[in-house]
Amino acid sequence: MGAPVLNGPFTMPMVRGFVPRLMQLWLYVFMAVTFQLSGGLYLGTLAEMMGETTLMREDLLMCLYANLAGMAIYFPLLFRMKFRFTNKTLLAVSATGVLVCNLAAPHVTFLPLLWVICFVEGICKIQGTFECMSTIQLWMTPKRDFTVFFPMLHIIILGSMQVSDLLATYLMHYYHWSYMHWFMAGVMMVDLLIITLCTRHFRIVKKFPLFGIDWLGALLWALLLLEVAYFFCYGEFYDWWNSPVIRVLAVMIVSTLAVCVGRMLHVRHPFLEPKMWTYRHLFPILLLIMLVEMYLAAERSLEEVFYESVMHYEALVSVRLDWLVLAGVVAGCLFAYWWMHVRRFSYLRLLAVGIAVLACYLVGFYFTLSSEIHISQLYLPVACRGFAYAVLSATFMVCLEEIMTFQHFFQALSVFNMLHMVVGGVLGAAVYTEGLSYYMADNLARYGTAIDNVAVSSSPFDLGGYMPGFIERMMEVSIKQIYGWVIYACLLLFLLFLLYDAPIRRELKQMPGWRALRREAEKAFR
Repeated sequence: MGAPVLNGPFTMPMVRGFVPRLMQLWLYVFMAVTFQLSGGLYLGTLAEMMGETTLMREDLLMCLYANLAGMAIYFPLLFRMKFRFTNKTLLAVSATGVLVCNLAAPHVTFLPLLWVICFVEGICKIQGTFECMSTIQLWMTPKRDFTVFFPMLHIIILGSMQVSDLLATYLMHYYHWSYMHWFMAGVMMVDLLIITLCTRHFRIVKKFPLFGIDWLGALLWALLLLEVAYFFCYGEFYDWWNSPVIRVLAVMIVSTLAVCVGRMLHVRHPFLEPKMWTYRHLFPILLLIMLVEMYLAAERSLEEVFYESVMHYEALVSVRLDWLVLAGVVAGCLFAYWWMHVRRFSYLRLLAVGIAVLACYLVGFYFTLSSEIHISQLYLPVACRGFAYAVLSATFMVCLEEIMTFQHFFQALSVFNMLHMVVGGVLGAAVYTEGLSYYMADNLARYGTAIDNVAVSSSPFDLGGYMPGFIERMMEVSIKQIYGWVIYACLLLFLLFLLYDAPIRRELKQMPGWRALRREAEKAFR
């Protein structure tokens, strides 16, 4: 028998009948949050892992990008898996995959294997999240309105990111960095218990076999994404073009891209279809999200350097700011829901609001940055960052869905997330790191001339005590200079949005039902 009816026509036949009606939905929300809390490695434990293992910062960041690459590349396969396997099977396999990866990751030091583990964990993470959220989508929005679904989805995704960082930091401080992996393994065991006891095998549509999938194409696109991430992540470590490793890798990237494009143009059912690239406004959206991610990369590349090298914050001090980011994320998602769904205002104007708040974050840090500030003075800028990130992420996804047919939406979503999750962030981090190296050297050369033999010999001069403070001040000035350039770029983008005008959209495109999507997929491969 199916589950009881909830909210009128909405039912959850994959949940056993003994589960109370109110619990059915919240069990799936709980599992979606747990999947989003997981990761291959956790950046909140970065410092401890570097100190205890032989891994460098670049190695650990590459693990993060491998995890994100696994999530991004898997989007075109999500519906094919949903049409082939039952809800219970997909959730059980996803939870088991996350469980195994979290148990294995702390004990693996061979980097290629660690990257594979993080990549697979990303696939399991996105599969579990998608299965949970697609199951309760009709409860969230009976009309399948993405102006409702995407803002609510991003509360879970972006909010879980901050909670995961908080959990990892506190567990690392009070116990050990590996306890976050053990904690997530325990949470996945709870998920498996829920899946085993409370769900049953159920197909939302007739089983559709996994034929016509370009598995080799998927592997090639994933390889290209990982090569790009490696290029920018390790570029400074290898001294860029002075290293044969980077030169050879650049040739490999071009070659892999050529093979991917050639296969896309000559295979009957490529992983990313050529028609997907022809939609109007697709390239502006992809370019904009990459630029926004580059601006937001200042969080990891500049903010953390400021906290550690200038302010000397311990992990438990700087992680307090995550609470403000979390508040900004929730406020941003609710604001996007109000703007797009309640008021039906223009998406373009909402993007301009998001970029304006992003500029407020950058300006706030520029004028606040000082070794003499109290941490409370950073609350407002980081809250603005969370607000802007939530607004822009949700709005860009709604815009992408509006310009695409559903046949190509998840393919475009894969490319969108390649730039959103991986390329934009790693490229921005590389630019900021290189800029910081340049300005540090330049400022040391400029202001270091004040420390000469005459100045030192004129009075008792404690050079050993003076130099640490001098280096901190140069670091502060260098970070502020980079923030200044990023503010110029962000304000220029904001002005372009103000100059561009578009009519307010009144009617939203309807998303088809599950059976219609299954018939469309069958027709494409017939």
